[in-house]
Formats: sequence, C-alpha cells, structure tokens
Amino acid sequence: MNIRCAIIDDEYLARQYMKDYVARIPFLELEGDYNSPVKAMDGLQQGKIDLIFLDIQMPDIGGLDFLRSLEKRPYVILTTAYKEFALEGYELDVTDYLLKPFSFDRFLKAVNKVHYSITQTSQAGNDQPEGEHKTDFREDYLVIRADRKYYKLNYEDLIYIEGQKAYVTFHSEDKKNITALASLKELEEKLPRGQFIRIHKSYIVSIKKIDALEGNQLEVKGEKLPVGKNYRPEVARLFGLEE
Repeated sequence: MNIRCAIIDDEYLARQYMKDYVARIPFLELEGDYNSPVKAMDGLQQGKIDLIFLDIQMPDIGGLDFLRSLEKRPYVILTTAYKEFALEGYELDVTDYLLKPFSFDRFLKAVNKVHYSITQTSQAGNDQPEGEHKTDFREDYLVIRADRKYYKLNYEDLIYIEGQKAYVTFHSEDKKNITALASLKELEEKLPRGQFIRIHKSYIVSIKKIDALEGNQLEVKGEKLPVGKNYRPEVARLFGLEE
C-alpha cells in the first residue's frame, strides 16, 4: 500500500533532506514539496494526499493555523525546531512531532506509525462485520478482537490506550501492543472507575502506572504523554493540586 505524501516547509534545505528521506522508503509516494501550505491546497482538497510533513512556523500561514482551517485532514507529521508547540500539535490529532534536525531513523519511526494506522484501519474494516463487538469488558480483564484473534488483556497490565483515527492501540506491560477498532469514549465509560483516567482526547492511562507530572506532560512507565487542556483539572487533582 503506497502512501501519497507532501512536504510543506518554507526552508529549501529542510525540504531537500526530507525528499531524500521519503525517497528511501518504498511505500511513500511524494506528490509534491511546497514552501507554503496554500500551494498544497489543491492536492489536499482533491484527496490526492494521505500524509503531510508540515512545518509549524512559516511566513504566510503557520502550520497549526493551516491545520485548523482544513475540514478534512490527512495524516500529519509536524516538523519543527520549536518543541514548545508539541502539546498544541497533539491537540490537533497529529500522528507525530519531529524536532529538527531529526535523523532518518526517527523519520522512519514516525512514518511507520502512519503506515500501521492506515493498514490496521483498512484490515479492520474489511475483516470485521459491521456492528460486531470488538472489545468485551470483563471484571478483571478485556477481551479484544484484532488481527483475526481474541486477546485477553488484564487491567493490571494495561499501561495506556492511544486513540488514532478509527482505532485504538492498547499498550501493555509486556510491550505487546494490540490495535483494534474501538472508541476511546466507550472505553472511558466502561473501564473500571478509579483505575483509569482520560488525560487527552487521544489518551487514557492507568492511574497506577503514572510516575510523574511535569508541566503539561505525564510520565507513564518511561513514556511522556500530553495532557489536554480540558483534562488538566482532573489530572491535577490526582496530585493534590488545584488548577
């Protein structure tokens, strides 16, 4: 499955090294590189672009403002030299956030997230009949249907759940991630109360697995996850803080 992508960055050298990175990945198909978001509008509106590599600070319109203007967004990987915009980017459901200068390995990791997302969404839609239950909530564990299997995942082993487009990924203690069609809203409602907390529109975490709070990020078993603006008061209360 080829992923049609576009590079949007006002810096010529940044576009050149990203073009080189794209050329190394067999399933990426470059539709174009642009020094302004406006120049990519035709391809986006016509549905010719699945993924954009988007700089944040550009002279005519910033990358985040451009994202907000889109009614239908493709997959987005932000590329920027400014880490302070990371949280705002995740609020807009970007897939990943690359800090310049970034290595090819880090670029590939971000692209693989998109590839996995598209592949899993496609397979889930084709393999599972409409209306079939994908996740069964038991007293001490979940039963998750994914990859034509049924997985048993104990609540105590679940670290966090990450929502991406039409599916979610369950991250567990044994480092085995399970991706399935599911709704974060349904999971939030049905997971055992007092054991899990929604911290972002894309994340639910196990309260027991939380290590620390630093600014607007939670440290959860070595991972740093963003805390969304609407969820900050509840997260603050876990630490006895008042917003």
